[in-house]
Amino acid sequence: MLLVVGAGLIVAAAGEWRIGLRVISGSLAAAALLRLGLPERDAGMLAVRHRILDVAILLVVAVALVLLAASIPEQPR
Repeated sequence: MLLVVGAGLIVAAAGEWRIGLRVISGSLAAAALLRLGLPERDAGMLAVRHRILDVAILLVVAVALVLLAASIPEQPR
């Protein structure tokens, strides 16, 4: 997940910030799905919080990034 977020940051820094945010959002959504399927015995330090809380936070941030990128109008160059 960190590599995909890093790739999204590089794309955003290169000028295609909407695509970069979508890549980051996709990574967060994938992390939410992976956390949902992660057994408690393998969760390690993630087991401190409830699984549903982790999934909800990741999905809220992913959706918020997509909505933020969609709501900002194009600026003339």
